[in-house]
Amino acid sequence: MKLIIFAGPPTCGKTTVIKQVIRRILKKGLKPAYLKIDVLYADEDEQLRKEFGIPTKKIYSGELCPDHCNVVVLDEVVEWAENEGAEFLFVETAGLCLRCSPYVENSLGVVVLEATSGMNLPRKIGPMLTLADISVITKIDLVSQAEREVFRYRILESAKGITVVESNALYGIGIDPIVRDILKSKDIEKPMFLKGNPPVGTCTICVGKKEIGAKNHFGVLRTMENDLFYVGE
Repeated sequence: MKLIIFAGPPTCGKTTVIKQVIRRILKKGLKPAYLKIDVLYADEDEQLRKEFGIPTKKIYSGELCPDHCNVVVLDEVVEWAENEGAEFLFVETAGLCLRCSPYVENSLGVVVLEATSGMNLPRKIGPMLTLADISVITKIDLVSQAEREVFRYRILESAKGITVVESNALYGIGIDPIVRDILKSKDIEKPMFLKGNPPVGTCTICVGKKEIGAKNHFGVLRTMENDLFYVGE
């Protein structure tokens, strides 16, 4: 199974891009599954299940950063998707703190940024951008050509070697290159490890533990099916 993790600020168009990708994956006769990680409210999983009839799941991170929640539940989610017979697992994480990277080794990391968010946004994202494999620029129809060029330059300035795709996802423009890279991506390998080091902080993830799964961490945790709980003294 291939794992594709989509990250990016709120309202940047992640779900719209994912819908277009899933539509093309299904046309090829392939089987996707979808996970949405958000803080307090999300209904994208219900939308995708209703529209495409695919396995979907939703997890609220609550007091956890969404990217931290991704780290502690992802092993369970991968097992769930494999049991569902999925060939592709699409994970959409809110990634609100912008200091962390949700991407996993031997997976494809996609960061979605909207062109209307300001020319300096790529300089503010950090590992969510610099450790991604693909950067998708959305809402390109709402800015001038000059603004698009500056935005693209700032992305490449921050993340050298990243693949940049300009997209008007509402109309499916710029989606095919993303699908091609997804089809060429590696299968996941276990045990899974984060790509890059988490920032220094006070929880086990922030202080550098890269292992995937709640059993490897302490402090405020949660699992795929259970609410927040505390492990440790």
